[in-house]
Amino acid sequence: MHQSENLDSIPQPNLRLVETKSHALHYGWVFWFMHRSPGEKIVNYEGAMKKIATFNTIEEFWAVYSRLRRPNELPNISDYHLFKEGVRPVWEDEANINGGKWIVRVKKGLANRYWESLVLAIIGDQFDVQDEICGAVLSIRGSEDIISVWNKTSFDGKINLKIRDTIKKHLNLPAETTMEYKTHNDALRDNSSFRNTDVFR
Repeated sequence: MHQSENLDSIPQPNLRLVETKSHALHYGWVFWFMHRSPGEKIVNYEGAMKKIATFNTIEEFWAVYSRLRRPNELPNISDYHLFKEGVRPVWEDEANINGGKWIVRVKKGLANRYWESLVLAIIGDQFDVQDEICGAVLSIRGSEDIISVWNKTSFDGKINLKIRDTIKKHLNLPAETTMEYKTHNDALRDNSSFRNTDVFR
């Protein structure tokens, strides 16, 4: 192009043609992150969590997700939380208090694939009982990583088994995989996320 050429004379693309259409998700979602040093006690659990981003479309999700560190890059004792917008990722939240969570303990090195598969299944409405799903947590620990799916209603066995089977299907877990369930009320009683769980084989 000649330096003296007037930029106004250059045909401009029709912006309406190049505009990308965004694809709305059924729910808005929020990513949270928490890290503590070994031996450190967290007094204010909710206060220790950092909100990373909120997204409402597939495009916003990928913009956020592509910038997040992968599970295998996180320091020990770190947690990613993915929760519906408006639901705090704590046992006491109104949406969580009468619910519980399914727990899958994962060998080191597998969390990247499992976490991504689970996140896509959750935001993509792959659960038959999608309104039951509150969120999911990935916990990076020393000897294993732990993935959990939180739901609203702990006392409905039929719903809970549907959620378990959907997790197994989307994570492509072997049939003999042990899964655990724990109600949030039990977690509040013994102040523990992963001890004293009900085991399902």
